[in-house]
Amino acid sequence: MAEEEPKPLNYIPEIILKKRKSSEALALRKKDQLQQKKFQTKNSKDYIKKLDDFIIEYRNKELDLIRMNRRVKRIKKQPELLRPNSNSKLLLIIRIQGTNDMHHKTRKALNQLNLRRIFSAVFVKASVGIMAKLQRVEPYVTYGYPNLKTIKELIYKKGFAKIDNQKVPLTDNNMIEQALGKYGIVCIEDMVHEFVNVGPHFEEVARFLWPFELNKPADGLRGSKALYKDGGDTGNREDLINELINKMN
Repeated sequence: MAEEEPKPLNYIPEIILKKRKSSEALALRKKDQLQQKKFQTKNSKDYIKKLDDFIIEYRNKELDLIRMNRRVKRIKKQPELLRPNSNSKLLLIIRIQGTNDMHHKTRKALNQLNLRRIFSAVFVKASVGIMAKLQRVEPYVTYGYPNLKTIKELIYKKGFAKIDNQKVPLTDNNMIEQALGKYGIVCIEDMVHEFVNVGPHFEEVARFLWPFELNKPADGLRGSKALYKDGGDTGNREDLINELINKMN
């Protein structure tokens, strides 16, 4: 049997080998630079703030305070802004902005409304005092008048009790009766009725509930601090708040 003739080895020119080696080194260098860039992003825990970052942050917070003071002055000149735009006595407020560029006075006003986290929501009585607070924090919240369906779904799906400053699931009506039975409220339906009618024990029921923690809507918000009526996200949505809640519940 005749032996097979050996095949000649593929010859690769030296210039191509050098080019290949150079390309591999460049790719490794770019990968290292990308990892270093990710490591130093502002959102990372290991990011070290520069002096310019502190200056920009301070200026933005001062600008936030100036804008809040302007809104307060606008209220004094236009007191009609403090009147609710609906016959409904119930408001649902949702916080839709984080703490970036937020002055500590704005944060304090949000905390007074029990809106310490982004996408948290609370029921409040519509009043002159509440409308004044909403004017102060307007770029960070949106609000409106919830209907019966929205109220029921929020309590049943997202409702938690606040017991000894702890977040406790509403697993049965016994805990409701223990906390609110002296007011004649013994079940979730009684709580819903109290909110819908803004009854005499509205404040007690509102304090009993932990702020609702909603989901981020996939397409409901654009991240704009402009008013909803001007094409943004914030401010009064009136009855259209129910559409937004449907996306976040």
